[in-house]
Amino acid sequence: MADIIRLAVGAALLTGGVVAYYWLGENANLLLRVLAIIGGIAAGAAVALTSGPGREFVAFTRESVGEVNKVVWPARKETMQTTAAVFAFVVVMAVFLWISDKSLEWVLYDLVLGWKKS
Repeated sequence: MADIIRLAVGAALLTGGVVAYYWLGENANLLLRVLAIIGGIAAGAAVALTSGPGREFVAFTRESVGEVNKVVWPARKETMQTTAAVFAFVVVMAVFLWISDKSLEWVLYDLVLGWKKS
């Protein structure tokens, strides 16, 4: 039950930041309005992260960052070669499909149906 209350308070703080932004109106300093939003987000997040789901989210985020650090990222040369291979394959497939389309068009319209193009 405490987690639900914490999440509700976090949502209320976030909503309060948005309400404060609009309540200050266009006559107020833009910096003050933006600080109201940022403060609402920061306060809401701080309260929400103290709940059980918030702690689980922080743990999940840390584990995800650890997994990303384990990834072996390709070098620039390897990336360029792979991109070139994909581009070449796309061009070859485009030409193949164009030839297939024109061949089927010729077979169906000219030979089967007898519709000569003028």
